[in-house]
Amino acid sequence: MRHMISQDSQLAHVHVESCGLGDWHAGKLPDERMRSAAKERGIELMSRAQNFKLQFFEDFDYILAADHEVLKVLYSFAKEPTEKAKIHLITAFSSTFKNEEIPDPYYGGDAAFELVLDIIEDACQGIIGHLKTTNR
Repeated sequence: MRHMISQDSQLAHVHVESCGLGDWHAGKLPDERMRSAAKERGIELMSRAQNFKLQFFEDFDYILAADHEVLKVLYSFAKEPTEKAKIHLITAFSSTFKNEEIPDPYYGGDAAFELVLDIIEDACQGIIGHLKTTNR
C-alpha cells in the first residue's frame, strides 16, 4: 500500500501502518522470502513488525484485517460502533479476491508468496479507488 500511494501525489495525505496481533515478530523485518518476492515487483518492504494498538481506532479511518480470525479479534477490541465501522477485511476492496482471506504463505513455497502479493496488490488497488471516490 505504501508503495502504491507513493506513486500517486493525490494520496500524499494517506498514512499507512502495518501491525499484527501477537508480539512474537515485533521489531523484525518481514520474512526474507516475502521481501524478495516484493523486491522482484519493485517494492521494498522495510517496516518492522509492531503490535496493534487500541489508539489506532482514533488514529486511522480504516483498520484492515487479513483474515476472518483477525477480523474477529479486532471487533472484540472495538468498543464503540464508530470503531467497529472502521474494521474491514482487506479483500472487501478487492476486485478479483473479494472477501477471501489472505493465506499464510510461510509453508507454501515461492508461489504462495506470489499469491499473497497478488491478493494484497489487488486489494490495495481497490482501497485506493475507494479512497479517491470518497475523498479520504
